[in-house]
Amino acid sequence: MPLDNMISIEPGIYYSQKGYELKGGISVKGAEFLNANAKAQLQSNYLDMPVLLKANINGFQIFAGPQFSYLLNADLKTTAGVLGYDILNNTLDATAQFNRWDMGVTGGIGYKFSNGMHITAAYDHGLSKVDANKNISSYNNTIKIGIGINF
Repeated sequence: MPLDNMISIEPGIYYSQKGYELKGGISVKGAEFLNANAKAQLQSNYLDMPVLLKANINGFQIFAGPQFSYLLNADLKTTAGVLGYDILNNTLDATAQFNRWDMGVTGGIGYKFSNGMHITAAYDHGLSKVDANKNISSYNNTIKIGIGINF
């Protein structure tokens, strides 16, 4: 929504995946072949809804604004193995452990080519704790890179 020839407001809806991975191991000195490796992966699926104030200067773009995100689901996958065999391979629906709504700010830069294609790089900084019980100081912080085309 243009405000003038260089400034616009751009609302949006995006699907995004956020998460993390923890790795660890237990080794026995002198019996390294018995090393046990463990891994936990959290994959969260969100709908991100930013409202951006965007400046466009000869194709170069800079933008920033608030972002609301809605958690669709979160899966926690745990694996562990020893001697090359999996002894644990489990996926758990962890959605109830997280807040459904997340509030943050986003900002970035981009370039729009004359043919309508554009590239962007942005950073999202979460302001709401993602832990539903608010016991853990954990926030969504994301780096995004995008390619698009205007119709």
